[in-house]
Parts: sequence; structure tokens; C-alpha cells
Amino acid sequence: MAPSRTRTSDRPVVVIAGLGDTGVMVATRLTRSCRVVAVTTRPALVSGQELGTRLVDPDRWKRNYCLPLRRFRRLDEVEVHHGRITDVDLDASQVHVTAADGSTTDIDYDALVIATGVTNGFWRDDRVESLDAAESRIAASARRLSEAHTIAVIGGGATGVSVADNLARAGHDDVHLFLAGEEPLPSHHPSVRRWMDRTLQADGVTVHRSHRALLPGGSAPDSITDGPVEWSTGQPPFAADAVVWTVGAVRPHTGFLPTGILDADGFVVVDSHLQVPDHPRVFAVGDVAASDPLRSSARNWGHRVIVANVEDAVKGRPLRRTFSAPEHRWGSILGLQPEGLTVAQANGKRFRVPRRLAEPMLYGVFVTRGLYGGLRRAD
Repeated sequence: MAPSRTRTSDRPVVVIAGLGDTGVMVATRLTRSCRVVAVTTRPALVSGQELGTRLVDPDRWKRNYCLPLRRFRRLDEVEVHHGRITDVDLDASQVHVTAADGSTTDIDYDALVIATGVTNGFWRDDRVESLDAAESRIAASARRLSEAHTIAVIGGGATGVSVADNLARAGHDDVHLFLAGEEPLPSHHPSVRRWMDRTLQADGVTVHRSHRALLPGGSAPDSITDGPVEWSTGQPPFAADAVVWTVGAVRPHTGFLPTGILDADGFVVVDSHLQVPDHPRVFAVGDVAASDPLRSSARNWGHRVIVANVEDAVKGRPLRRTFSAPEHRWGSILGLQPEGLTVAQANGKRFRVPRRLAEPMLYGVFVTRGLYGGLRRAD
């Protein structure tokens, strides 16, 4: 094992566990005041967003959601380790890192930000892998569905709806979406649910209501399977060439953390400052943080709260920012479509950004420059 890392400057050291969307935004902003060390299982940002467009048009999806870390200009000032944190000593303020090549090192920190996310099906996980391996899996999933005739999507949350509708729009004529309840999008505003219900049927998706699937082996599969699908609600089995499981069976990536800072489901307990109680220099953000019932700090500007409060914590100041979440989920559900990008708001209203503006302005300016601070051209 390598010795504990020594300080190379007088600036406080902040360790970021995870470089997904939120981890990248936190890391790039904290470099202004801190020395930032990030640990990531992949040398790229591989987003869990927009699964529907990822499966029907993976090449276009990768341009916005699968980005090598070397392209992020602001990450030049971040010390990035490709591997995983395997242990944390909260009393000693130290993380133990096992790199992708098997080597190990200990890193001392002044503050720790946990942004490790969750496993959800085949599209979100924390396996240590190369960019080539990640891209190969993305292509394989899209190819698997392109070869299927009858497709069953199990689960009516935002991911399941996105997958089913995008497949139907892409020309698959036998797409079935199975809901456990009566309406899709149970975490969204009622008017958004009704709008999406109409949209699914207009786009050619066959919607099956009150179907609760029996999970093969008792747990949600982490791959696309084939049928038949059986139901605990008594309906006859459903045969399908491909089954996409989007049942919301998320598992937080917190196995390296002490159980004392986790809730009963394994998510990191945080207060309104996104700070871990009794550990004033440990914070959590994103899907892994039990910030609200929907764990929505990633899409509700939680990175701003983290950046301000980490800067305060390492300087011994009172924390400035608190996090609050809306009652309902909001955001794009179907991703970028020929007619543009439709955003469903938390209050149930919707607006659409035309495609001719969404691509250059939303992705090219707001995301690339505003959120990420600029990207280098692809190789």
C-alpha cells in the first residue's frame, strides 16, 4: 500500500467520490478555492439520463451523454483517479482507493463529497471499466432491441416511459409498457401523467395497467432479458423477444461507507445543507443522498449547495446554503425529438424548445459551457 498522500499546497483538499453529472459540476467549481481529488470508476462521464434515446440512437446520445473526462477543460485542475474508493475512515478523514490497475493508495481530505450514484438496471452501475468497454455495452443494448420484434418494458416511471415511447417512435410496431398502477409517471404532477398517457397511446405504445411483474430470481435483472414475464397480479404470462426492466429497484453505491451514516435502504443520510449529521466535513449529493423522498438533489441544483457549503466548511464558516426540493419530479422525459425538447415542470405545465434551438443553445451553450465549463473537441 502506498503511504498517505502529503499536501502539495496550502489549499484544503476535497475528495469527490464519483464523477457523474453532479460530481463533475461539483469538482470543476471547487477548484477555484480547493485542491480537488476525484475518484471515478470510468475515465468518462457516462450519464444515466435519457435511456430511451440511448437505446434507439446511441451514436447521437453519446455526443451529449458519454464524454471522456479528458474533454472537460475545467477538470485539468482536478487530480483524477480511475478506480474506486473501497473504504473510508471518517475519524481520520482518509479514503482508501483501489485503482483500476489494482494498486492502492490512501488520500487524506479536509472535506469529502459523496456523489457515487446508484445501480439501476443495465444502464447505471459502478463497475470499473474503460471507455471502450462502456461504449461496447451501450452499443450491445441498442443492438439487442433493434433485433427484437415484440418488446416489453416493465415499469412506468420516467425511464420506462422514455424507453417505450422512443422505441415506438423509432418504428418498433409491437412495444408494450406495463404499469403497476393505473397511470405512468407516479412521481410527476397529475397533469403530466395524463399528458404522457395520451402521448404513449398516440405514438403506438400498448399500455397495460395494474400489472405487477414477478422479478426473476426475486430481484430486478441488470440486463435485457426475454420472456415470458409473469405477474403477481394474476394476468397470464406475456411473451416477448426482449424485456427491459425499469422497475426502480435502485441500489446505492455506498458499500465503502460506514453503516452509521446510511439509512435503512443504504442511502447517505443528509440534512438540509446536504451535510452528513455529526460529520461536518462530509457531504452527499445526487441519487445516493437521502435529501428528500425523491432523492432529487442532482436535478435541483444540489451541486450549488454542495460547492458553497464545502467552501464554508473547510474555512470554518457557518454554512450558507440549504437544499429544498419540489413535490413532483420535473425535466425532459422523452429526450430530444424531431419536434424539439419538451420539459415537464414540477407544477404540471410544459414547454418545448424547438430542435433548431435545443441542440445549439441547450446542449452547446447551457450544458457544455454553462454547466461543464467548456469541452474540447472529440478525438
